[in-house]
Amino acid sequence: MTHRSKLLGAAGVFALAVLGANPAYAAGTTAGSTITNTVSVAFQVGGIAQTGTTASDTLTVDRKVNLTVAEVGTTTTTVSPGQSSAVTTFTVTNTSNAVLDFALTAVQQVGGAGAHSNTDTFDVTNVKIYRDANANGTYDSATDTLVTYLDELGADATATVFVVADVPLALATSSVAAVTLTATGREGGVASTQGAALVQTTTANTAGMDTVFADAAGATDAARDAAFSAKDDYTIFAAALSATKTSRIVSDPVNGTTLPKMIPGATIEYCIAVSNAAGSATATTVAVNDPLPANLTYDTGFGVKTNGTVLAGVCQADGAGSGTFASNTASGTLASVAAGETKTVLFRATIN
Repeated sequence: MTHRSKLLGAAGVFALAVLGANPAYAAGTTAGSTITNTVSVAFQVGGIAQTGTTASDTLTVDRKVNLTVAEVGTTTTTVSPGQSSAVTTFTVTNTSNAVLDFALTAVQQVGGAGAHSNTDTFDVTNVKIYRDANANGTYDSATDTLVTYLDELGADATATVFVVADVPLALATSSVAAVTLTATGREGGVASTQGAALVQTTTANTAGMDTVFADAAGATDAARDAAFSAKDDYTIFAAALSATKTSRIVSDPVNGTTLPKMIPGATIEYCIAVSNAAGSATATTVAVNDPLPANLTYDTGFGVKTNGTVLAGVCQADGAGSGTFASNTASGTLASVAAGETKTVLFRATIN
């Protein structure tokens, strides 16, 4: 081995020592680290080796600020009208080469394109942001932490963030509320305290640790602004119920069941048909209440029949369920009415 190759070998060992002291992340060597390398110069005079000389150079690694925010999943979040604590999920990844805090904001869109080839049409309420405290990827109201910023997120570390909101009532299927989550880098280094705003170095490179914004443009923010944003949205999947009430005369005290007429003492059959439009969400616990006017008397012998069917537009007395009559009101509950389905509540009364 020549003297030159020995020197190169020593320099290689030294470089490994530097890397061992300053772990390399995907984002690069940790900001603020120093990198030192030393050159050795050997020479001869008159064929005699002389005392060599060395020279060293030390540089400080600057801070590269970079991050990504991403929606978890590739589809909209389906919700029901009136749903509370509806959740959209995001990840925030610190691709900087330094530990940073990240301020978080969740902003509702006003019209325009949502995240999934749809259009924003309504706003959710009571919007809050939570950090996934137990890292299970699922929102747990009793466990996860209500936050306004991510504290001390390490280089290459990822945090899961939940945007949680309430959905108003009286919304139709396919209504959309688009929400944008933005994370903005802040100074790190002090636990449990949100750091100051980052300031990019605009002068020539200095001997100390400079700061460079290297982030790309997000959904609503610009490139190189120390921030990144991503959209998700809530899409309503609602039931679309309609009710039709019809009556038919069953009998009267003069004609019986042969061509009966609406005279006092006649028996009338009432049918309430509840229908759910095709493509809608299944409606459950559908409560039907029908108060009787004073000139009708409920037929206790027939009762209230529920879950009946409609055949060719005519209500059938085939309901297997039973309802109740109390406070002069006929009531029945339909356990469910699926999309495209019709179920009935049927009862009888006599004309006073």
